[in-house]
Amino acid sequence: MKKEQKLIFRLLPLLIAAVIAALLPQMIRNEYYMTIACQILIYLIAVCGLNFITGLTGQMNLGTAGMFAMGAYVSGLLNVKLGVSPWLGLVAALCVGWLIGKALGYPSLRLRGVYLSLTTIAFTEIIRMLLNNMKGVTNGAQGLRGIERYNFFGYRIEGTIPYYYMVLIVAILVVWFAWRIVNSKWGREFKAVRDNIDAVESCGIDVAKVKIRAFTLAAMLGSFAGALYAHLIGYINPESFTVDLSTNFVIMLMVGGIGSVFGNVIGAVIITLLPELLRFLGKYYYFVYYTAVLLCALFLPKGIVSLAAPIREKWNRLRARRAGAPAMEKGGTADGDHIKN
Repeated sequence: MKKEQKLIFRLLPLLIAAVIAALLPQMIRNEYYMTIACQILIYLIAVCGLNFITGLTGQMNLGTAGMFAMGAYVSGLLNVKLGVSPWLGLVAALCVGWLIGKALGYPSLRLRGVYLSLTTIAFTEIIRMLLNNMKGVTNGAQGLRGIERYNFFGYRIEGTIPYYYMVLIVAILVVWFAWRIVNSKWGREFKAVRDNIDAVESCGIDVAKVKIRAFTLAAMLGSFAGALYAHLIGYINPESFTVDLSTNFVIMLMVGGIGSVFGNVIGAVIITLLPELLRFLGKYYYFVYYTAVLLCALFLPKGIVSLAAPIREKWNRLRARRAGAPAMEKGGTADGDHIKN
């Protein structure tokens, strides 16, 4: 029973977020705001992937925009140029993500810190330049138009609200998958590599395999999210996938809470909504935006999700009292005995 109660407590924030997300279309009828809600869910999928490599494994990845772009263009090109079903395009995006993860995972074995960051930045810029210059395939800077929506048993998901519910179901499944990974053997290995790589090697764990696995998961979810984005907007161009987008994904991870799945949800919501909330500031938007991010980094280094720590402590104390466990007193032992002089 205790394990079940602990599981429910840990999942409760995610369940509440899922219920609110399901009721959102009943409260908001504006197509523009529903499109933003779809983008939040799509960005959440990409951030859940980034959390594996940067949040858990501690490897800085600024190449998420390149992965996102590859997924978007692979699925979009298959649909526009060859008439392939968007569902098959989604599968193709996952396969491309797997290849990218392997390709970037191996260099990460030799690179750390700023060198790995520069490598992933270079990857994003190379992808963007290729998309710009391969005009015969990608239409270059003019972008790719006419990307179709998904079909579900003959029903085309045209409206924003139906598309929102489809992406919501996918996002819930991805969040559940990410939560299971974080709390599994893989998740413990990722954290161990981040915290003490030498100790991990001494325990006989293959560090190379762990890092490549993290990169692969991040790339697959990043490409997967890119494909969903392409079929949402219906138009993509290379300038939508710059290093700034990769930086925004990292900021989402940091603001929400590095290593926390619920933190990924918080970060995706806040950072995607901020441009709309601060639109009235005009040219001062970036100043206020980055000041807020800086303050969050200084005063909440573990992210907004860390604000829930006191609530969790009070909940644990309450459970201990209900179970009849004696309280720990300062200077005493777990049984309440004190050291006598």
